Amino acid sequence: MFLNRDAGLLEFNRRVLAQAKNRDIPLLERLRFLCVFSSNLDEFYEIRVAGLKEQIKLQAAVPGPDGLDARQVYALISARTHELVAEQYRLLNEVLIPELDQQEIRFLRRPHWSQQQAEWIRDYFFRELMPVLTPIGLDPAHPFPRVLNKSLNFAVELEGRDAFGREAGAAIVQAPRALPRVILLPKEVSGCEHGFVFLSSILHAHVGELFPGMRVCGCYQFRVTRNSELFVEEEEIKNLRAALQGELPQRHYGDAVRLEVADNCSDEMTRFLQNQFGLEDPEVFAVNGPVNLVRLLPVPDSVERDDLKYPPCRPGLPKTLVNQPDMFRAIRDGDILLHHPYQSFSPVVDFIRQAAEDPDVMAIKQTVYRAGNDSALLQALIGAARRGKEVSVVVELLARFDEEANINWAAQLEEAGAHVVYGVVGYKAHAKMAMVVRREGKKLRRYVHLSTGNYHSQTARRFTDFGLFSCKEAIADDVANVFSQLTGLGHPGTLAQLWQSPFTMHSALLDAIRREGKHAKAGRKGLIIAKLNALLEPKIIQALYQASCDGVRIELIVRGGCALRPGIPGLSENIRVHSVLGQFLEHARIFYFYNDKAEDVRLSSADWMERDFFRRIEVCFPVLDKALKKRVIEEGLKLYLKDTRDTWEMDSDGNYRRRRGRRGISAQSTLIGALA
Repeated sequence: MFLNRDAGLLEFNRRVLAQAKNRDIPLLERLRFLCVFSSNLDEFYEIRVAGLKEQIKLQAAVPGPDGLDARQVYALISARTHELVAEQYRLLNEVLIPELDQQEIRFLRRPHWSQQQAEWIRDYFFRELMPVLTPIGLDPAHPFPRVLNKSLNFAVELEGRDAFGREAGAAIVQAPRALPRVILLPKEVSGCEHGFVFLSSILHAHVGELFPGMRVCGCYQFRVTRNSELFVEEEEIKNLRAALQGELPQRHYGDAVRLEVADNCSDEMTRFLQNQFGLEDPEVFAVNGPVNLVRLLPVPDSVERDDLKYPPCRPGLPKTLVNQPDMFRAIRDGDILLHHPYQSFSPVVDFIRQAAEDPDVMAIKQTVYRAGNDSALLQALIGAARRGKEVSVVVELLARFDEEANINWAAQLEEAGAHVVYGVVGYKAHAKMAMVVRREGKKLRRYVHLSTGNYHSQTARRFTDFGLFSCKEAIADDVANVFSQLTGLGHPGTLAQLWQSPFTMHSALLDAIRREGKHAKAGRKGLIIAKLNALLEPKIIQALYQASCDGVRIELIVRGGCALRPGIPGLSENIRVHSVLGQFLEHARIFYFYNDKAEDVRLSSADWMERDFFRRIEVCFPVLDKALKKRVIEEGLKLYLKDTRDTWEMDSDGNYRRRRGRRGISAQSTLIGALA
């Protein structure tokens, strides 16, 4: 009745890789998708595979909802991952590199360097690389070095004696992370518009310079992926920030979970590296090319060829904000909906910035999950605190891979005088909320912003999300209640408009699904449409199955993992599952229930997953304004159900096929034209 979560994540990555094959997508964007596939696979191994290995080691082989235990899942995904990686490198070498070459975008390989290119590269090596490289010979006085997670390294086989008469057979050269992995040559040297050389090629060509008087018998690049989950016993510590600061450096040296080596690496060296990292054969990937394709991501940005990229999206503004720079006045005139990235993120920054500078603003409260290292919004909060305003910020320190940035922001906010709290022990504060309290005449008015996405200006240009501004009392009361829970103590109050995890969201969602079933059984129309990143929680899936049996039509747009099996007669024949992959990452969560013509629409940052319902602090908020509700339905749901260019359809076995239609409708392209 359920599909496996990890297999579903791999299927999502299979669809990402398929984008790199798709000739309807601009060439440099296809290269970008190839790199994104590598990045996704890195995280998959760092978190999901590492977790499976821990379960196997601890013999915690309890079957999941799909009936598979950790060993069975690991065997399944290992075979599929090897298949996908082989396809990735075949695609790079046989398709993308030849097509890029035709466009005078070339990766210059060592056997084909001209004399001029070889001389330029040699000079680059001595000028830029050799001063920062530290070769480490392996002998009793020099044990195998600690290898950073996902770093580029070279195993070198040697013959001869060194200056001290030592005979060493091997050495390790680690490439500092500050070094670029691809280097753009001058046009007059490369002989083409854009000529790149891999850092690995330069090191292979000149590695002998690091071992004078010795003979290099082989030089092989390798890379190890490590368990990157942080282990912090929140209930056992007094200071979460201090504990994380002590734990973060260890992330680079967690248990090894994958070894990537060049496919020309000798069997002896491969076995030696395996033994050093304690890995089995299925955990070794021999690849025909650079071991880290993520580091090719700068290439599309380095090439000024608009014809080989997606057309730019220049975000617009809602009409209500075009001639009204005063955010508070605009919000008083009515709720405002932003649809990113088609509409600008700047009103969100303006909202906080104006609040920071407005003498009538008394207090600002905000949650921070991911904000990035350079955030104008958080700088505005710091400025507000320095001006003496009451600033309270809930910073989630355990936002995976953003912990260090969040720690730094927390320190700066505290130094400026803001109240900083780290959420609630045992729960991630994932809700996206901001509230401004402003004195207006004899009363205080509260303005709120609620969002499906992070307060992060960079991801707002690449992720699709909705944000809502409102000063409705019922919404503001609920937001204030949630902030009180996060910063203070006491029992949760009753929320009038918001559903909240871990208290009411799961049960409220089940009630809404069952209500559609009751309408359908009574002969009325039953319709559920949901847009999510993941659908995994068993009770929600079972409720959807029952609703389907009751006659409810269910359309699910699920970007990533989906454990529900659609289209099974007598169980889910009224359910369809779609997945959309396009220019932007689909990130908004939208829940629609027809509800006997009431058409309830809710937005959230929560997926339908156990962690989101029971181990996170999330909110799900309604869109009450009729015009804005219509926008969400049209822009966020119906248009995607019509998409025939970027949509994949899932069958009952978890396989996907690309949807094809005569008109080739793209929801994202349509929205760029309509809103940007």
